Amino acid sequence: MTTHISFPDGFLWGAATAAYQIEGSPLADGAGPSIWHRFSHTPGMVKNGDTGDLACDHYRRRRDDVALMHELGLEAYRFSVAWGRVMPDGTGAVNQRGLDFYRALVDELLEAGIQPMATLYHWDLPAALDDRGGWLSRDVASWFADYAQIVTRALGDRVAMWVTINEPWVIATGGYIHGGLAPGHRNVFEGPIATHNILRAHGAGIRALRSETRAPAGIVLNLEPKYAATDDEADLAAVRRADAFMNRQYLDPLFRGAYPDEMGELFSEAWPSHQAADFDLIATPIDFLGVNYYSRGLTANDSSAPVERASRVKNRTSAYTEMGWEVFPRGLSDILVRVATDYTKLPLYITENGAAFYDPPVAPFEGIDDPLRTGYLRDHLVAVGDAIARGADVRGYFVWSLMDNFEWSEGFAKRFGIVHVDYATMQRTVKRSGRWYAEVVRRNGVEMD
Repeated sequence: MTTHISFPDGFLWGAATAAYQIEGSPLADGAGPSIWHRFSHTPGMVKNGDTGDLACDHYRRRRDDVALMHELGLEAYRFSVAWGRVMPDGTGAVNQRGLDFYRALVDELLEAGIQPMATLYHWDLPAALDDRGGWLSRDVASWFADYAQIVTRALGDRVAMWVTINEPWVIATGGYIHGGLAPGHRNVFEGPIATHNILRAHGAGIRALRSETRAPAGIVLNLEPKYAATDDEADLAAVRRADAFMNRQYLDPLFRGAYPDEMGELFSEAWPSHQAADFDLIATPIDFLGVNYYSRGLTANDSSAPVERASRVKNRTSAYTEMGWEVFPRGLSDILVRVATDYTKLPLYITENGAAFYDPPVAPFEGIDDPLRTGYLRDHLVAVGDAIARGADVRGYFVWSLMDNFEWSEGFAKRFGIVHVDYATMQRTVKRSGRWYAEVVRRNGVEMD
């Protein structure tokens, strides 16, 4: 017996990408290098020495990719703007050719009947700004606000929705504490400084956006519900620490005007003092919250782990993706309901959700059958439906990712796309998961056997 799970009228179906992961041509037409250009060209930082120099060649294949989105029936497309394309030095002179690329992309999306959602920052800080302190400088908030105003002034009349910053936790933790992501620092004292300046930049960016457009604007957080590995009190305490570090460190200042009380304990002497006025800026009202979800955190006490003193453990009965992330759809429903119950009644959008599973490097003639990815997406969409039934105001879903791409420090070793990319020829091939998703969009619902 087949069950149809319907979504509310007007529910927005889309796909997401990020500039450095797909565009290629990072220095073309006057663009300035980013921290990811610098990081990926540093030996040993990215698997197999991969870089985003070519990526998916979207910079030169933009029209074909928009046509592919139209073929799939997508209603919206979330892309990011590369700051260094627009302002090669991060501040000062505007590179009109870089801005024109995004203007053309937006125009083509609208002509195809696809709503543009623009993300102003998806991890690719101009290298020139990193040389001036980057996210460790308080000046970065005003740098970002100026950039946001320039982009919004150019595109604000046509972009349907705006995102200031993607995944502050990843930027601060991966880039400044653990060093596995650009700019590659490993200093626990820098983590909370970067976090605070990222959130200040978000608030300044929202204010800059509002001076140029009335389109809805928000921020995207990667949220991960934490569950205790056992009922032992040590593991339960570890869950509280891990949740404060990854989730509440960002939700609380945005919606409650302060950091969680646990932060001073977690960072000890590395936790800085903050100016009270900063929280008025950080908590500048937004119109929606974007939620990126991939997995849960099954958590155990680990005194050797920095900051949280907690570590993720494996559930031997669960399936895992190629990234080593547990497939746990219920976590998506739980985190959406928690945000809606404890933090905000604002509209929520799933701005990223997807999975890396093995796909062959070259698509066979009959295409790629990827049942694991299809199953992952189906089960997580069912979880979104459950969250809506439980009271969460979820307005849309963006699959990650439209196409296989440069997966940061993993290079091209992991494939998330519903469209396969042959990196030797740049041939795009829609996977079975992509055809399935197109049917979901067409029906505004999911078929369950």
